[in-house]
Amino acid sequence: MRLLFVHAHPVPESFNSVLCKAAVESARANGHEVRLIDLHADGFNPVMTAVERRGYTEDVPIPADLQPHIEALQWAEGLILVYPTWWYSQPAILKGWMDRVWRPGIAFTLHDEGQRLRAALTNIRLIGAITTFGSPWWFWTFLMGAPGRKIVLRGLRFCTNKRSRTFWLGLHAIDDQTEASRKRYIDRVRDRIARIPV
Repeated sequence: MRLLFVHAHPVPESFNSVLCKAAVESARANGHEVRLIDLHADGFNPVMTAVERRGYTEDVPIPADLQPHIEALQWAEGLILVYPTWWYSQPAILKGWMDRVWRPGIAFTLHDEGQRLRAALTNIRLIGAITTFGSPWWFWTFLMGAPGRKIVLRGLRFCTNKRSRTFWLGLHAIDDQTEASRKRYIDRVRDRIARIPV
C-alpha cells in the first residue's frame, strides 16, 4: 500500500518523533511504499491568507506551496497522522495543513443541491492516527468527548473512499509514563503498522 505519513511536532528529538520514525520503519520493512511529510522540518505555513480564503473554491488556482502536499495526498492509499494532542486536538500546524490542503476540488466537491459534500480523495482507503496526550484517558474521553479523534476519524473520512478503514493509537498521561511503558507503545505502533495489508 502507498502510505503517506504526516508528522507534526516541532522538536526532532521528541518521543513523538521517535514514534513517527518507528511507524515509517515498520511500513518500509513490511513492503509498503512510503512518503513522509514532516510539517515543521519542511517549514509548512499553516496560515490561510485572506486572498486564499476568498479563492477557496474548486476553480481557483492552487497556491504553489500546497502542490507537493496535494500530490502526495492524491498518490496515497493510506494516510497516517503522527502528532501530539495539545489542548484536546491537533497542533496548529496540522490543523492548518487540513484547512489549506483538504480544499474544494482536492478533498471534496460541493454540488448545488443543498451544497452536498462528495468525497474526492477516493484513492485513500485507510486513515490512522498515532498520538500522545498529557491528559488521562478518562478525562479526554468522558469529560471532553474525544474531540480530536472525531476530527481525524470521522471528519477526514468523509472525503475518502466510502470503504475507508480507520485506526487510532493513543498514549495518555505521557508525562507519567515509564521508559518501559513508552517502549511498549512504540512496539504497539510498529505492530499496528505491520498489520496493514500491502
